[in-house]
Amino acid sequence: MKSLLRLAAACACVSIAAHASAADLGAVNRINDQAFNHSQVLQTAAHLTDGIGGRLTNSPAMRKAEAWTQGKFREWGLAHVHTEGFEFGRGWWIENSRVRMTAPRPIELRAIPVAWTPATNGPLAAPVIVAPMSRERDFAEWRGKLAGKIVLVTWPGPPKDATEPAFKRQTGEELTQNSAYRQPAHDPDELDRYLENRGFAAKLDAFLKAEGALAWGRMSYREGGLVHGAGYLHQVGATAALPGVEIAAEDYRRLARLAKLGPVTLEIDSKVHFDDSDTRAYNVFAEIPGRDPKAGYVMAGAHLDSWVAADGATDNAAGSAVVMEAARILKTLGVKPKRTIRFALWSGEEQGLLGSAAYVDRHLARRPPHSDPAKRAWTLPVVTQSTYPVTPLPGFKDMAGYFNLDNGSGKIRGVYTEGNMAAAPVLKEWLAPYATLGATTVSARPTGGTDHVYMARLGLPAYQFIQDGLDYSSTTHHSNVDTYDHLRPEDLKQASAVMAWMLLQAADADAPLPSNVLPTEPVPADPFAYPDPSKR
Repeated sequence: MKSLLRLAAACACVSIAAHASAADLGAVNRINDQAFNHSQVLQTAAHLTDGIGGRLTNSPAMRKAEAWTQGKFREWGLAHVHTEGFEFGRGWWIENSRVRMTAPRPIELRAIPVAWTPATNGPLAAPVIVAPMSRERDFAEWRGKLAGKIVLVTWPGPPKDATEPAFKRQTGEELTQNSAYRQPAHDPDELDRYLENRGFAAKLDAFLKAEGALAWGRMSYREGGLVHGAGYLHQVGATAALPGVEIAAEDYRRLARLAKLGPVTLEIDSKVHFDDSDTRAYNVFAEIPGRDPKAGYVMAGAHLDSWVAADGATDNAAGSAVVMEAARILKTLGVKPKRTIRFALWSGEEQGLLGSAAYVDRHLARRPPHSDPAKRAWTLPVVTQSTYPVTPLPGFKDMAGYFNLDNGSGKIRGVYTEGNMAAAPVLKEWLAPYATLGATTVSARPTGGTDHVYMARLGLPAYQFIQDGLDYSSTTHHSNVDTYDHLRPEDLKQASAVMAWMLLQAADADAPLPSNVLPTEPVPADPFAYPDPSKR
């Protein structure tokens, strides 16, 4: 029996090795030389952040980023540099803004306009009213009380203690703990809850307008003076009626405390602009052509868009710069891979993975319209990518691997396989040269919230890299301090090397990475569960 087991293990190793890359192992040293001794990743990141700044989808800054990244790809000699457009909506940008309390004493507040809310057309001054509203059922309490007011719509919850370090790298033990497979748990009510939450902003705006309110403010969800300003009413014909601002948590609580004691007056001067010159958003693509046109392609991607509270450095100029640097490295080395290597810079990720979902619809697979007319009215991928059956398009089998980078500036520590267990041993072997640089973990866990999601959900070999968290979740994500200073040069260079190596391995492997199953409609994880009334 032991000899049979040894034979089986040996056969498995041979099989993995045969499946793994045919790339020259010496290429790892040439990649490292470019990544560590001749890197341009910092220059790329600096231009996207310091030079262009926050790249809100369809804003003038995002248009600059789309043009500049294409120009760099062409400068480096990549092929088939182009964009693909999809319907998005209005552009929007901030010229300047100011929010201050004028009574009971003057004080400047840390605040930012909420994206896609209109300008105040000069200073707007009015008394505040603290009227927390998080569900449509809350409107009844405030009907008839809001006319002529600036409405503070968030419950001023107490401060949150900072019990964890703000900047952190993962230990080996943490990587091991976080690599366990999690069984899928389909909840039929999850989509309804998501759409209710997503649709609330438009309902709140309409209610405030009908009640005669002049503007509204919300409290930041983070402490420490951080503000974010995310908003989602970007569709043509869905523009908010009232100006909205997000106020730093500490300043917001001060307003709420003072409002308990007497009148409080705010002045908001929000000078923002809409841009309707083109309602389509654009993904940017470039390629290194493969030797075998029938072998398909491998792909690297990151989202180029960001929010505008700051410069979108860790989210996600970092990932975009790494993808571009991997392209530069491989083109500089003159690689001639078996498969085409495609590089993608996505748009509209921050509004719901819109750019990568558009790519799925155009190149990979289609799904039928939702059977529920109310849900069918939503064009969000969370709806359009949730129906069955899945119909693969002719290009479905051409994707032999996709690697995504979108968790900040931290070094790559491994790969999430998105539940694709068959790919784990191959990816583990490919990562081996970078073990001494911290890239050791292959995690079976599925991850969400970024552009590999709708590819992985088709069963395609699409993966997100594991990264050191640094201060991404605690501080920089979507915030007003997401600037170049929070990027870590050595980490970006390491990530560029790993990205280039993994792409080359996948592009030259004898066979594509193993796919997962083509999905069919799942059954509820708990067929006996009743809907939780607290979530409705």
